[in-house]
Amino acid sequence: MTFTKNDDGYLLWLAYEGCKTAFSQSYGDYIKEVAIVGESALLDSVASECSRALASLVGPDVPLQRLSSSSAYNTSVPSLLIGRFDDIAAMLPCFTRTALPAKDGFRIVSGKADACGRTIIIAGSTDSGTLYGVFSFLRILQRGEDISTLDVTDSPACPVRMLDHWDNLDGSIERGYAGKTLWKWGELPDRVDSRYTDYARAMASIGLNATVLNNVNTQPQILTTEYLRKVRAIADVFRSWGLVTYLSVNFGSPRFIGDLTTSDPCDPAVIKWWKDKTAEVYSLIPDFGGFLVKADSEGQPGPFAYGRSHADGANMLAEALAPFGGRVIWRAFVYGHGENDRAKKAYANFMPHDGEFRANVAVQVKNGAIDFQPREPVHPLFGAMRKTDVYMEFQIAQEYLGQGNHLVYLAPMWKEILDFDTHADGPGSTVNKYLAGIAAVSNTGNYANWCGSLFHPMNWYAFGRLCWNSSLSSEEIAREWILATWGNDPVTVETILDIMMRSWEACIDYMTPLCLHHIMKEGHHYGPDPAFDAGEREDWRCTYYHRADKKGLGFDRTRTGSAAVDQYYPPVADMFNDLKTCPEKYLLWFHHVPWNHILSTGKTLQDELVARYARGVAEAESMLQKWKTLESRIDHLRFRAVLDKLYIQVADAHEWHDVCVPYFMSFTR
Repeated sequence: MTFTKNDDGYLLWLAYEGCKTAFSQSYGDYIKEVAIVGESALLDSVASECSRALASLVGPDVPLQRLSSSSAYNTSVPSLLIGRFDDIAAMLPCFTRTALPAKDGFRIVSGKADACGRTIIIAGSTDSGTLYGVFSFLRILQRGEDISTLDVTDSPACPVRMLDHWDNLDGSIERGYAGKTLWKWGELPDRVDSRYTDYARAMASIGLNATVLNNVNTQPQILTTEYLRKVRAIADVFRSWGLVTYLSVNFGSPRFIGDLTTSDPCDPAVIKWWKDKTAEVYSLIPDFGGFLVKADSEGQPGPFAYGRSHADGANMLAEALAPFGGRVIWRAFVYGHGENDRAKKAYANFMPHDGEFRANVAVQVKNGAIDFQPREPVHPLFGAMRKTDVYMEFQIAQEYLGQGNHLVYLAPMWKEILDFDTHADGPGSTVNKYLAGIAAVSNTGNYANWCGSLFHPMNWYAFGRLCWNSSLSSEEIAREWILATWGNDPVTVETILDIMMRSWEACIDYMTPLCLHHIMKEGHHYGPDPAFDAGEREDWRCTYYHRADKKGLGFDRTRTGSAAVDQYYPPVADMFNDLKTCPEKYLLWFHHVPWNHILSTGKTLQDELVARYARGVAEAESMLQKWKTLESRIDHLRFRAVLDKLYIQVADAHEWHDVCVPYFMSFTR
């Protein structure tokens, strides 16, 4: 099947072309009419999405009617009935035996007694749950699956599922590779771009329920009345799709825009300023989510300037937000203030304050202890902070993984982190069990294709699906996205799936094999520069991280080195500490390994490093060749757009090999 209306990528996975299967041919027999029970802005969105999608997936003449929650349905039950669980149960006694799904969850049933025969029922515990249930049902139709005997109960594993935008008020995006910001600040609030609705639809379709509009390296002006009115216009659109709006705020705002001489979190005037400003925010945006804060990191102001702690700063903001139900999300990305190993610093800064943060504070921790590298071991704070809500922070933007040029499917990376066993409460204490929320740095911009290439939306999609259900496999998610984006031609599906599933390990091999890390070019982080040794700070130098010398390679974080291993629980710490038991995929992160050390492959470290760089190049070339086999199966515009990116990726892989191998081998001589 060739898509015709999604050539520029704007429709993302919501093109609703559908897969032509034996089951899909019968959809018109099952869905003859649709009734939506209840009245709300969210249910209005349900109605508009059903009209749009069913016209393509079922047929153009499916009637849709709206019923109030008090309506009695006096004729035959419609073939597709949608609404809140309680409303449908009140209308249809046969449905009352079904268990109520969890918050924001839903039930989809058909062909069963509790579904009243052939009627398909989508019932949400809330209006937002109903919306998520509809999108889940539409995915079933997109995949061309049997809908005659559905029995689905689903709810989100994580309550806060958030996209963080590093967008600036001047329209630029820090670490953005798809154009300028989606938010047209110069036009707001008078003109509200229709793309805000399309963004919110995409977010809701994959279960995401929160968004931070602006950069964590933020401009204080976002809290001025002028900009808050602009934010309100965006939030009014998002609300109809279950999307809660947050803002990054500058901790120094009372001093920068409040005419105060200090931003000390214990100063009464500062406390009052934040309370007054927060009240103003909620007067404009009643369902506002809260503040995301980067403090005392990379030049951003924070409580340390006044001799206060992270807990002091976060709790002051939390007190201002608490009357309105808002939250403070306090980022743990700090790497100053003591400790001789940057990988240890966040743990050292935050663990002493576990239990001091207010209930409406969450500490947001990057997936690894350095900075969104192609591969990092899980951050030791996960499972360690037991008295504080902790959010995961991933990065979709691929800042260190080829940015807008390299095809790298990130779901396997995120699964590796979420499924990691911390042993915090014995075996089986996986990271996903300790998360109160999950956030990711967005890769969206104002390009027509949203994310810089036709493949980069796969990671936005995968992030949302894993936030909802981290037990989904990377392959399941990839298949969903392929079928919704590229069609159901078996050869096309399997070829793209193979490319996607091999891409992350290929990237690691041609960039940072065996857990080398942070050897990218300074500043923009694109391309290799392992010899860089001129950074203003020691931990801004590539040589700081790989520590190559004539003896070996890697950062010694064992108990005889920086002792970073002991920030993990003992079974994990012992595993990482021992060269014999440390997983080789993390080898050079935790050990300075002799060049002649024999790895599991039977090769010395020296030879294995060379082999892995070569393997990465070969895999990149293989991805290109596999894509070329699809030329006759994919429309020319999309085929060529992906091909051009893959040529760049292959050239970059060769550069990584040609720079890194001679550099590291020079130490072995």
